[in-house]
Amino acid sequence: TQSTWGPPANTKIGPKRIHDVRVRGGAIKKRALRLDMGNFSWSSEAMSKKTRIIDTVYNASSNELVRTKTLVKGGIVTIDSAPFKQWYESHYLLALGRKKNAEPPENDILTKQRSKSALKKYEARQKEKKLDAGLLEQFSQGRLLACIASRPGQVGRADGYILEGKELEFYSKKIKAKKAK
Repeated sequence: TQSTWGPPANTKIGPKRIHDVRVRGGAIKKRALRLDMGNFSWSSEAMSKKTRIIDTVYNASSNELVRTKTLVKGGIVTIDSAPFKQWYESHYLLALGRKKNAEPPENDILTKQRSKSALKKYEARQKEKKLDAGLLEQFSQGRLLACIASRPGQVGRADGYILEGKELEFYSKKIKAKKAK
Protein backbone atom coordinates (compact mmCIF):
# COMPACT_ATOMS: atom_id res chain seq x y z
CA THR A 1 0.00 0.00 0.00
CA GLN A 2 1.03 3.56 -0.58
CA SER A 3 1.16 4.46 3.10
CA THR A 4 4.22 2.21 3.56
CA TRP A 5 6.19 3.62 0.59
CA GLY A 6 7.25 6.80 2.34
CA PRO A 7 7.27 10.33 0.91
CA PRO A 8 7.91 10.92 -2.81
CA ALA A 9 11.45 11.89 -3.81
CA ASN A 10 10.35 14.83 -6.00
CA THR A 11 13.77 15.03 -7.67
CA LYS A 12 14.50 18.62 -8.72
CA ILE A 13 17.07 20.16 -11.06
CA GLY A 14 20.03 21.44 -9.03
CA PRO A 15 23.42 20.48 -7.57
CA LYS A 16 23.60 16.73 -6.98
CA ARG A 17 22.11 15.55 -3.68
CA ILE A 18 21.46 11.83 -3.22
CA HIS A 19 20.42 10.01 -0.07
CA ASP A 20 20.76 6.29 0.59
CA VAL A 21 17.54 4.68 1.78
CA ARG A 22 17.39 1.26 3.42
CA VAL A 23 14.47 -0.75 2.07
CA ARG A 24 12.86 -4.13 2.75
CA GLY A 25 15.34 -7.00 2.71
CA GLY A 26 18.21 -4.73 3.76
CA ALA A 27 18.77 -3.44 0.23
CA ILE A 28 19.81 0.15 -0.38
CA LYS A 29 18.07 2.51 -2.83
CA LYS A 30 19.53 5.80 -3.99
CA ARG A 31 16.99 8.58 -3.59
CA ALA A 32 17.98 11.55 -5.76
CA LEU A 33 16.67 14.77 -4.25
CA ARG A 34 18.48 17.00 -6.77
CA LEU A 35 20.28 16.22 -10.02
CA ASP A 36 21.80 18.40 -12.73
CA MET A 37 23.57 15.82 -14.92
CA GLY A 38 22.58 12.62 -16.67
CA ASN A 39 23.86 10.06 -19.15
CA PHE A 40 21.85 10.42 -22.37
CA SER A 41 22.10 8.15 -25.40
CA TRP A 42 21.77 9.12 -29.05
CA SER A 43 20.31 5.89 -30.41
CA SER A 44 20.67 6.56 -34.16
CA GLU A 45 24.40 7.18 -33.64
CA ALA A 46 24.76 4.38 -31.03
CA MET A 47 26.59 6.57 -28.52
CA SER A 48 25.94 8.22 -25.18
CA LYS A 49 27.43 11.14 -23.27
CA LYS A 50 27.07 12.64 -19.83
CA THR A 51 25.49 16.06 -20.15
CA ARG A 52 23.77 18.81 -18.19
CA ILE A 53 19.99 18.80 -17.72
CA ILE A 54 18.73 22.33 -18.38
CA ASP A 55 14.95 22.25 -17.84
CA THR A 56 11.81 20.12 -17.62
CA VAL A 57 9.55 21.02 -20.55
CA TYR A 58 6.77 18.41 -20.70
CA ASN A 59 5.20 15.70 -18.59
CA ALA A 60 2.20 13.65 -19.67
CA SER A 61 0.96 13.04 -16.13
CA SER A 62 0.92 16.56 -14.69
CA ASN A 63 1.82 20.16 -15.57
CA GLU A 64 2.63 20.62 -11.88
CA LEU A 65 5.76 18.48 -12.42
CA VAL A 66 6.84 20.81 -15.25
CA ARG A 67 6.17 23.96 -13.24
CA THR A 68 8.19 22.67 -10.27
CA LYS A 69 10.96 21.25 -12.55
CA THR A 70 10.57 17.75 -11.14
CA LEU A 71 12.52 14.90 -12.80
CA VAL A 72 10.53 11.67 -13.22
CA LYS A 73 10.65 8.70 -15.55
CA GLY A 74 9.01 9.55 -18.88
CA GLY A 75 9.47 13.30 -18.38
CA ILE A 76 10.70 15.36 -21.33
CA VAL A 77 13.70 17.57 -20.55
CA THR A 78 16.05 19.85 -22.48
CA ILE A 79 19.72 18.94 -22.26
CA ASP A 80 22.94 20.67 -23.31
CA SER A 81 23.91 19.64 -26.85
CA ALA A 82 27.65 20.49 -26.57
CA PRO A 83 29.02 16.96 -25.81
CA PHE A 84 27.00 15.44 -28.67
CA LYS A 85 27.99 18.25 -31.04
CA GLN A 86 31.70 17.78 -30.23
CA TRP A 87 31.43 14.04 -30.80
CA TYR A 88 29.56 14.48 -34.13
CA GLU A 89 32.09 16.99 -35.45
CA SER A 90 35.06 14.81 -34.50
CA HIS A 91 33.42 11.61 -35.82
CA TYR A 92 32.14 12.93 -39.18
CA LEU A 93 34.42 15.95 -39.63
CA LEU A 94 31.36 18.09 -40.44
CA ALA A 95 30.22 21.34 -38.82
CA LEU A 96 27.01 20.96 -36.84
CA GLY A 97 24.78 23.85 -35.79
CA ARG A 98 27.40 26.51 -36.47
CA LYS A 99 26.64 29.93 -37.91
CA LYS A 100 27.16 30.12 -41.69
CA ASN A 101 29.88 32.79 -41.96
CA ALA A 102 31.42 32.39 -38.50
CA GLU A 103 35.22 32.10 -38.34
CA PRO A 104 36.42 28.81 -36.83
CA PRO A 105 38.74 28.98 -33.77
CA GLU A 106 42.52 28.52 -34.21
CA ASN A 107 42.79 24.91 -33.02
CA ASP A 108 39.45 23.81 -34.50
CA ILE A 109 38.99 20.07 -35.00
CA LEU A 110 37.61 20.59 -38.54
CA THR A 111 40.67 22.49 -39.85
CA LYS A 112 43.32 20.16 -38.37
CA GLN A 113 45.81 18.52 -40.81
CA ARG A 114 45.11 14.83 -41.49
CA SER A 115 46.65 12.02 -43.51
CA LYS A 116 45.06 10.77 -46.75
CA SER A 117 44.00 7.50 -45.10
CA ALA A 118 42.31 9.40 -42.28
CA LEU A 119 40.50 11.68 -44.74
CA LYS A 120 39.34 8.60 -46.66
CA LYS A 121 37.86 7.20 -43.44
CA TYR A 122 35.96 10.45 -42.75
CA GLU A 123 34.64 10.60 -46.33
CA ALA A 124 33.26 7.06 -46.00
CA ARG A 125 31.51 8.05 -42.75
CA GLN A 126 30.07 11.20 -44.34
CA LYS A 127 28.46 9.16 -47.14
CA GLU A 128 26.45 6.99 -44.74
CA LYS A 129 25.51 9.69 -42.20
CA LYS A 130 21.91 10.78 -41.72
CA LEU A 131 20.69 13.56 -39.45
CA ASP A 132 17.08 14.39 -38.63
CA ALA A 133 16.01 17.93 -39.64
CA GLY A 134 14.43 18.44 -36.20
CA LEU A 135 17.71 17.51 -34.52
CA LEU A 136 19.68 19.87 -36.75
CA GLU A 137 17.42 22.74 -35.65
CA GLN A 138 17.94 21.82 -31.99
CA PHE A 139 21.74 21.63 -32.37
CA SER A 140 21.75 25.21 -33.72
CA GLN A 141 19.89 26.31 -30.55
CA GLY A 142 22.35 24.40 -28.33
CA ARG A 143 19.63 22.34 -26.63
CA LEU A 144 18.20 18.90 -27.31
CA LEU A 145 14.90 17.36 -26.23
CA ALA A 146 15.37 14.13 -24.31
CA CYS A 147 13.24 11.64 -22.39
CA ILE A 148 14.23 10.36 -18.95
CA ALA A 149 14.26 6.55 -18.97
CA SER A 150 15.54 5.86 -15.44
CA ARG A 151 13.69 6.44 -12.16
CA PRO A 152 15.60 9.23 -10.34
CA GLY A 153 13.80 8.71 -7.01
CA GLN A 154 14.64 4.98 -7.00
CA VAL A 155 18.12 4.68 -8.56
CA GLY A 156 19.55 8.17 -7.97
CA ARG A 157 20.27 8.84 -11.65
CA ALA A 158 18.50 10.70 -14.45
CA ASP A 159 19.53 8.81 -17.58
CA GLY A 160 17.63 8.79 -20.85
CA TYR A 161 17.68 9.16 -24.59
CA ILE A 162 17.53 11.96 -27.18
CA LEU A 163 14.19 12.25 -28.97
CA GLU A 164 14.31 11.61 -32.72
CA GLY A 165 11.94 11.05 -35.64
CA LYS A 166 8.23 10.57 -34.90
CA GLU A 167 8.70 10.84 -31.15
CA LEU A 168 10.46 14.21 -31.53
CA GLU A 169 7.66 15.50 -33.79
CA PHE A 170 5.00 14.34 -31.31
CA TYR A 171 6.54 16.04 -28.28
CA SER A 172 7.47 19.19 -30.23
CA LYS A 173 3.78 19.58 -31.18
CA LYS A 174 2.71 19.00 -27.56
CA ILE A 175 5.18 21.60 -26.25
CA LYS A 176 4.16 24.18 -28.90
CA ALA A 177 0.46 23.59 -28.10
CA LYS A 178 1.19 24.11 -24.40
CA LYS A 179 3.05 27.39 -25.09
CA ALA A 180 0.19 28.64 -27.30
CA LYS A 181 -2.30 28.43 -24.40
